[in-house]
Amino acid sequence: MQGDGEVLFLGGVGEVAVTIGHDGLSIQPLHPELASSCWSSFNLQPKLDNKIKFSDVYAIELLDKGPICGAWNTRTAIQGKKNSEVFVHPLCGKGRGPRNWETVAPLFDRAKVKTKVIVTERAGHAYDTLALLSDKELKTFDGVVAVGGDGLFNEILNGILSSRFKASYPPTPEGFGYFGSTENCEGQTRNGINDMPTPNYLNVTFPGNSNTCDDHEPLLSTSQPTGLEMPSLNCSKEPCNGDQDHLVSFPNDWFRLGIIPSGSTDAIVLSTTGERDPVTSALLIILGRRISLDIAQVVRWKSRPTDEVIPTVRYAASFAGYGFYGEVIRESENYRWMGPARYDFSGTMVFLKHRSYEAKVAFLQTQNTHSLTTSAEDVVTGAQPVQSRQKRPHKIICRTNCLICKETSTFGQYLEDEIPGSSRTIYENSKWVWSKGRFLSVGAAVISCRNERAPDGLVADAHLSDGFLHLLLVRDCPLPLYLWHLTQFTKKGSDPLSFKFVEHNKTPAFTFISSHDESVWNLDGEIFQACEVSVQACRGLVNLFASGPEV
Repeated sequence: MQGDGEVLFLGGVGEVAVTIGHDGLSIQPLHPELASSCWSSFNLQPKLDNKIKFSDVYAIELLDKGPICGAWNTRTAIQGKKNSEVFVHPLCGKGRGPRNWETVAPLFDRAKVKTKVIVTERAGHAYDTLALLSDKELKTFDGVVAVGGDGLFNEILNGILSSRFKASYPPTPEGFGYFGSTENCEGQTRNGINDMPTPNYLNVTFPGNSNTCDDHEPLLSTSQPTGLEMPSLNCSKEPCNGDQDHLVSFPNDWFRLGIIPSGSTDAIVLSTTGERDPVTSALLIILGRRISLDIAQVVRWKSRPTDEVIPTVRYAASFAGYGFYGEVIRESENYRWMGPARYDFSGTMVFLKHRSYEAKVAFLQTQNTHSLTTSAEDVVTGAQPVQSRQKRPHKIICRTNCLICKETSTFGQYLEDEIPGSSRTIYENSKWVWSKGRFLSVGAAVISCRNERAPDGLVADAHLSDGFLHLLLVRDCPLPLYLWHLTQFTKKGSDPLSFKFVEHNKTPAFTFISSHDESVWNLDGEIFQACEVSVQACRGLVNLFASGPEV
């Protein structure tokens, strides 16, 4: 078929000329006037160019011999297996999860991808299953797939990382008072305000946590304690005992997470693929696409001001927010019967209350970052809407094969002192910058957080794997200005972060301190009660079955 091509019959189209090129097949109908609407739909997508790329072909089927399938990666090719554990949320999106799985399951069967399907029966079911799974069992899978929303993905993420990711706590500024380096939380030390973390910081491992959990979170409302606290690292449980070959650590090159979007917002899928389509996500999983994804490590030091210091670790893949963001999630729990519409209703209710919260926030300013807004001391003094006059830097949007995400090493390498560009380099010449006052919201975006209501997301130029958080501090301001700020998120191409009462800082780590427990944190749509937290970006910590947004 090289050159002039060969005439074949394509169902729904008729006769077509097929030509083999160096990177794929080119298809042209010989009788376009007879082409069906199916072909027309295909023909209207300019990026396809009537072409099937070899890189997009997972399997072919010989009529007399059956299908010939490809491999996800080198490890799969060697071991000859393609297995995935699938968690299906039965209630998300008003039952959208089971329906979407029924749609894409035949694709996995056709591609000879074996799936172990678990329909979750309660909150915390996926977390418990993965946290208790031995590393030897986990290694029998090439990935874990969530058929649900961002909340189910967060549960799976925490279940996998809870006992398998070993790293230091986030750095903290002078005045915070502790970062905890022993199991009983004693012997706490401080870091200098303008210094890089001490050598001890680089060697700290997670301490054990209390078995008591005072959270009343939807994710954890189970009959048995599921706790997202880090278990003690005393090698008394798997995977410390047993064959070292079976240990699973993060980051790694082979294990991946996937999402079949079925939630209310599906911000993670939209930010990593550009499409909110179950079939598209299923094909990306089948084809074995892979991108690295930053993860925010959130350490809660205190749930409430009067509590003891008990470090509790959680992870977030898209967003961590306090104040307005947390109250919307907390309020929406009362209206789950409304489905996705509960977020609009709850958001309106919380907006009209217009509550602000006293807090102190310190973020780490490194030589690679700078303030993206006006000074933290600037305040809005008049009723007129005032926007920053400072020229904002040019936005570089994260796309497939993003150079910014690829330009330096992963977070896993940051943990090695001998490797250039390690954590010692990251915090070199860094300083802590404080912001104090009353805030309507405090938020940290790990990725752009695109969704159908916010086409550009919360931060349009956030990247999937650059090792930075986008810290958004919204100070108290008149209600009309706050409304103007929020409505800018709904408009593509707008700049909702340019208002003078909004501080936008790109940082690898920050600390939050509040003397009250009036609000809660929102971690990927899940409630987290905390009045003192420290957060850091873990660069490229996990791999996702995705290729980055095309558009």
